[in-house]
Amino acid sequence: MIVVLERNITEQQLENVIKHLEDYGFAVHKSAGEEKMILGAIGVKPNFDTRQIKILDGVEEVYRITDPFKMASRSFKHDNTVIKINDIQIGANEVIVMAGPCSVESEEQIFTIAEIVKNAGAKILRGGAFKPRSSPYSFQGLGEAGLKLMRNAADQFGLLVITEVLENSKIDMIEKYTDIFQIGARNMQNYALLKDLGSVKKPVMLKRGLSATVEDWLMSAEYILSNGNPNVILCERGIRTFETYTRNTFDISAIPVVQKLSHLPVCADPSHATGLRDKVIPMARAAVAAGADSLMVEVHNDPEKALSDGPQALLPEQFKEMMAQVKLIAGVIGRTV
Repeated sequence: MIVVLERNITEQQLENVIKHLEDYGFAVHKSAGEEKMILGAIGVKPNFDTRQIKILDGVEEVYRITDPFKMASRSFKHDNTVIKINDIQIGANEVIVMAGPCSVESEEQIFTIAEIVKNAGAKILRGGAFKPRSSPYSFQGLGEAGLKLMRNAADQFGLLVITEVLENSKIDMIEKYTDIFQIGARNMQNYALLKDLGSVKKPVMLKRGLSATVEDWLMSAEYILSNGNPNVILCERGIRTFETYTRNTFDISAIPVVQKLSHLPVCADPSHATGLRDKVIPMARAAVAAGADSLMVEVHNDPEKALSDGPQALLPEQFKEMMAQVKLIAGVIGRTV
């Protein structure tokens, strides 16, 4: 339920409205827009008479939210959510690029790649220290040692860090090194993990599951939002279909669809979406044209020797070329990179 408040509502009236909602059993979340403040009253109350709230002083209107995802909905928050980390804003006019290797492999590797992506215009260093692999015999990451290397490389070149968290027990340790938590596709519906990430102070990027619908995806975001963390980024990384010529099927249409349904910023990951190096740049161009707020791209200085996902990692010169191309496309639609 959405409670729209009058512009001149007093603090006492606001507290009274919130108290009434809580007394009726609703969890209350405030959202301040450019023009009005609204309250999101979260709770399953199918027969609740909204007039009991509408008559309160300071209340302008009361609406029921019909979407199953409440806090992620445009109905709850009309203005776009902009996630601010230091001087970087995800969801604003600039398309933020996250780039780096699939996995942190060594000090030399991560420092080399960090310098490459920084010089080309990336703002966030990506890399995995704990890797969920289909085979238990594949490289699983360097663990905390990898996190330390990535943090040091990012700090040296003025980058932020995004890295994946696989399990609840690793949240506190990873939080010491990362600026953004990443939830991988396989964990999109790990609700216990999502709930715990609702309690952290740092943003969370939620990748779309392998076979998840848009509603499934937004409902997973709802777990994080409803547990207290408003800073969620949605990441389209391709879905599993019958097609075999690419690793996944990149659902470009999901970008404008989600942006109409939700206020949350949307990132696109053309590397995992296609799984093929020569398809990454065209799909990055398409994602920016479709309105993506961010790009996540894999880059490796020696992909033939990469310990994971070498075939989809761009070479340094290719990444520079991609950045030049997406800057031009962003300019056409009134954005920057």
